[in-house]
Amino acid sequence: MATCPECDAEIEVDEFDVDKGDQLSCPECGSNLEVTGLSPIELDLAPEDDEEEESDDLDDDLEDGDEDEDEDDEDEEDKDWEE
Repeated sequence: MATCPECDAEIEVDEFDVDKGDQLSCPECGSNLEVTGLSPIELDLAPEDDEEEESDDLDDDLEDGDEDEDEDDEDEEDKDWEE
């Protein structure tokens, strides 16, 4: 039996069904937990999902890059009119 570090609820985990680094959710509070020890089972709060943040940053960079390209196109069009 393991304990949720967030709400201290007892969580039944079969030590033969999990590996260190596996993630699960507390049935009481819904916190995302990571298995940090196997004998006895130890749980800690899972780190925040950085992949979502990285993909959001990448999307922002792409959007910013698209705006820059549009501005460059406008500058080229202005040059064509001036010539």
